[in-house]
Amino acid sequence: MDVPYIVLGIVIFLALAFDFINGFHDTANAIATTVSTRALKPRVAILMAALMNFLGAITFTGVAKKLGGSIANPAELQHGVYIVIAALISAILWNLLTWWFGIPSSSSHTLIGSLAGAVISAEGWDGINAGGFTSIIKWLILSPLIAFSIGFCVMWILKLIFAKSSPHKVNKGFRYSQVATAAIQSFSHGTNDAQKAMGIIVFALMAANVQETDNVPLWVKVSAALAMALGTSIGGYKIIKTMGTKIFKIEPINGFAADITSATVILTATAAHFPVSTTHVITSSILGVGSAKRFSSVKWGMAGKIVVSWIITIPISMVLAGVIFQIIKLFL
Repeated sequence: MDVPYIVLGIVIFLALAFDFINGFHDTANAIATTVSTRALKPRVAILMAALMNFLGAITFTGVAKKLGGSIANPAELQHGVYIVIAALISAILWNLLTWWFGIPSSSSHTLIGSLAGAVISAEGWDGINAGGFTSIIKWLILSPLIAFSIGFCVMWILKLIFAKSSPHKVNKGFRYSQVATAAIQSFSHGTNDAQKAMGIIVFALMAANVQETDNVPLWVKVSAALAMALGTSIGGYKIIKTMGTKIFKIEPINGFAADITSATVILTATAAHFPVSTTHVITSSILGVGSAKRFSSVKWGMAGKIVVSWIITIPISMVLAGVIFQIIKLFL
């Protein structure tokens, strides 16, 4: 469909706004363990994360190409650009709501759920690419389970290795190591999460017949990377507090284990071109590490609330985006 350039401008603005919010919403997860163990001061950790997020964002594009086309074919949608607008408004609203309450909800889940809900609202269930959508959901479900398992194993191995060592010396050494793992984790966050905004912009460009392929233009890559880096520079202290202190008392060795686990899982998913929830992966890594440290040390009540937010995010986002699209449709 042919759409006015002002409408495309709105899409690009909303996509970059989502990426900006994603930066201060999800980057808090990436540096939470490093800040909570005092390996880095909050402002230093945030600035480092901003730089590493930018570098990660401009390095890969596979997830961007996978995201939109897996959920629906933009070229076949009658109201493709307006579907994207509804999806982005929904995702931004949910991200701001969960950030306000300090809940580490998934930006990936809300964007994917919102896009699917807007497509269904506009085109019916036939508009959804069932196979592609299912494959994305499968990875969103499997990745936290994998992260939990690997985090548990890594921490269990570290406990065996350092069982007879002085806890003070061990934690002092791992506090320095955490600086490196936090940088790697922030880089991995950029490789996966910034590409979701890139993918949604490309989806809109294809739906508007501005481009025919799913290649990501350089200006889209740089804009999304900058938006995420700027959002990261603001930080999300409420979520840092939840992740770093309210699940279990994290020591440097635990933070190292959680960081290296989640970075490995996220980078593997990026290499496979699958969008995963960095929030869920990082949280699950922390839960796995905490369980290996001492099962009773994990505050399972808080963990349960986080899991509930994971479960409800996609359906709520689908409904919200569907309603927003119907409101937009009244003005078309």
